[in-house]
Amino acid sequence: MSDIIPLSGPTLPPASGNPPKQLVILLHGVGADGQDLIGLAPFFQQVLTDALFVAPDAPHPFDMAPPGMQVGYQWFPIGDFSHETRLRGALAAAPHLDAFIDLLLENHGLDESDTLLIGFSQGSMMALHVGLRRPKQLAGIIAYSGMLVGPELLRREIKSKPPVLAMHGDGDDILPVESLPALVQGLEAAGVEVEHDIRPGLGHGIDEEEIRRGMAFVARLFGIEAPAQP
Repeated sequence: MSDIIPLSGPTLPPASGNPPKQLVILLHGVGADGQDLIGLAPFFQQVLTDALFVAPDAPHPFDMAPPGMQVGYQWFPIGDFSHETRLRGALAAAPHLDAFIDLLLENHGLDESDTLLIGFSQGSMMALHVGLRRPKQLAGIIAYSGMLVGPELLRREIKSKPPVLAMHGDGDDILPVESLPALVQGLEAAGVEVEHDIRPGLGHGIDEEEIRRGMAFVARLFGIEAPAQP
């Protein structure tokens, strides 16, 4: 499709030096870029030594950046942050992310079962929205500080049910922590297995415990022994 925006961003090749056996796509939040999340890759690389990590910039420039400055990207405009705005935005952004996933899988000879999505904030919204609507099931999805977009539509639109890990800080002043129980309820109503937790005192960010839990989740998904924690 000519209207698909090609995505690109920083990558981290497999630590093993071998051709990729897994693909991990990290999706940043609004106003950030791929560099913001590629920093997670070395942690998850301890579990998936044969994985290729890719952190694409979202398809649109951040529309609330100061005049004359290009600061970050967004998957869709925040607007009034209404339910309708989020749903309309996710629907518009989904084809760009789907095409990017398809291209990576084709280029590296991989399958959805080899693929993990990790999202933060708006990136979590996109990971869940796209990942649950792909006909072939992904290995899993990690949603940090996210929200389920259009939960009322999910039961009739869901096409696959990858396991999900969802975590949120109770000090989040950007996306309220109440988003997590709503996310869990929506996923479970659609038959998705979801592991979840609230992190006390954490704002809108990702802490060491969330990373540790993410690494353990990934290890279980792929049947790999998790590295020992200090």
